[in-house]
Parts: sequence; structure tokens; C-alpha cells
Amino acid sequence: MKRKLLVFFLCLLFLVGCGRNASQKGITVAGSTSVQPFADKWSEVYMEEHPGRVVNVQGGGSSAGIQAALSGAADIGTSSRELKPEEKVLHEIVVARDGLAIIVHPSNLINNLSIEQVKQIFAGKIRNWEELGGQNKNIDVVTREEGSGTRGAFQELVMKKVRIFRGCIVEDSNGTVREIVSGDPYAIGYISLGLVSEKVKAMNLDGVKATDENIITKKYKLVRPFLFVTKDEPAGETKEFIDFVLSAEGQELIRKEGLIAAK
Repeated sequence: MKRKLLVFFLCLLFLVGCGRNASQKGITVAGSTSVQPFADKWSEVYMEEHPGRVVNVQGGGSSAGIQAALSGAADIGTSSRELKPEEKVLHEIVVARDGLAIIVHPSNLINNLSIEQVKQIFAGKIRNWEELGGQNKNIDVVTREEGSGTRGAFQELVMKKVRIFRGCIVEDSNGTVREIVSGDPYAIGYISLGLVSEKVKAMNLDGVKATDENIITKKYKLVRPFLFVTKDEPAGETKEFIDFVLSAEGQELIRKEGLIAAK
């Protein structure tokens, strides 16, 4: 994991350095792969409305984005987990909130799980769907890679101090997790609620459906922030872009994509 982060930083520093020396324009946004598709949308609309402005959006994971902001390699780091105490030196802005959806194949007859059952599945304690009232089939457990904001949020909200067991299938994006679960009738995974589609089924948790209303009223418990983090108080083009993201127009863009507005 450390090697992966190091490679990301070296590439990011090289790209950012070259880009700024060449044009002295634009800002770099880097980090969470969960935030990335929404940041892409924000940047696309922002650049259309502000000709000549450049916003470069990159992935790498929440931890990488936070470190890029700390080091100055990125103007804005993105995170889909809460900051750790040692990371609180950064200036953080909540730009959206997202539910974590526990997903299964649409053909799965089970519609509800308790959060404790989900924890036991990902801990490797429950290994067969029959133990949960389903078919006598092994559970194929799909998780995100270490360093992922989605995994970090899942670890904090569901697993607590219990580790995810080593027998899981490990993938590096929400989209890949969704594709694997959509093609495997016996799989289970977790992704951003905003990325749930008809290809998969979001499970009810403790009898509560994963909906915007239930997230806002705090009935649905698996909720995480989408953060922008900067080394210093945002200024100049960086502040203008963040102001756009927090504007009515910017927040409406993410509502359409299934996220909960920051305000």
C-alpha cells in the first residue's frame, strides 16, 4: 500500500510540475475514487462556464489525496472518509454526503440484513447464504483496497475494530465492485449509494432502506462525508472552484447523481 501511494505521489508531482511550468494555469484535484466522478462533473461544468480555466481531476484514493494536499502536490485533496486526528491540520470542506450501500445481485431473495450480520460476513464468520435464510451457496465477499475512502468508511461504520478477512475479493474502484456483484448471484459488496444502479440491489439495513430521506433523518446509519481538503485557506482560483461546488448549481449537479447536498 505504501509503495502504491509513493508511486501515485511521484506521478502526481511530475504531472503537476510539468503542467504548471508549461502554462501556470489551473488547479489540481486529486484523491478519492468515490469523489472523482462527481469532481469530474463539477470541473466539466465549471470549465464550460469559465473559459480559460483548467481543473485537472485525478484519482489515487482518499489517503493519497490527503497526502497530496499536505505536500502541496494537489491544490485540493478529496476524501470520502473522515480525517484522522493527525490530518486535521488541513482545511476541510464538506461538499456532499453519501450513503454506503451494501449490494447484492438482484436475484438474491434476501432483502434485509442487520449491520451486525454484514460485519460477520466481512469478518469471514458467516460464509454461506443459508445461514441468513438464503440459498445453500457460499458468499463471495467483495471489498475495496486498503487506503480507499470507501473501505475506510466501511471499516469505521461497520467493522469497527474487526479486520476484514483475507478471503475477500479486493477491487480498486466502486464501479468494479458493482460490476462483479452484478455478475455474481452469490456476491456481496459495498459501494457509494450514488452509484447504485439497476444492475445490483441495495440491501435494507436493520429494516431501514437506503434512501436520501432516511440518510437526512439519520435513520440509515451508513453515511459518510465527501470532503475537499486544502493545505491553507482556499484562495484565488481554488476558492472560486470550491464556491462553485457549494453553490446551488453545483449542489444540484450531485443531487441528480444520488448524493446528499452539503447544505
